[in-house]
Amino acid sequence: MSFCRFVGGEVFKDHFKPIYACSKCAYQLFSSGSKYKHSSPWPAFTETIHEDSVTKYEEAPGTYKVRCGKCGNGLGHQFVNDGPKRGQSRFIFSSSLQFIPK
Repeated sequence: MSFCRFVGGEVFKDHFKPIYACSKCAYQLFSSGSKYKHSSPWPAFTETIHEDSVTKYEEAPGTYKVRCGKCGNGLGHQFVNDGPKRGQSRFIFSSSLQFIPK
């Protein structure tokens, strides 16, 4: 499982390309349309591509551990109401993503 361990050199932090998928099963998770620059070392997104792209469970109030909706690979976290606009959540992920060119 990947989850969000920062080990330096995040590949996708400043990468704004079309599709981001699970590194284990290639299920589509996020599009570049929901990605935004953030001060954390991880890439940040406001929403998933599909309603079932991820599953999640509450780790602490307002913080969820997130897994791939298809294979269960640990992806990272969702922070509720911590996105770029009021009411948006922030999803952050680490080495659990792969890029799929359009």
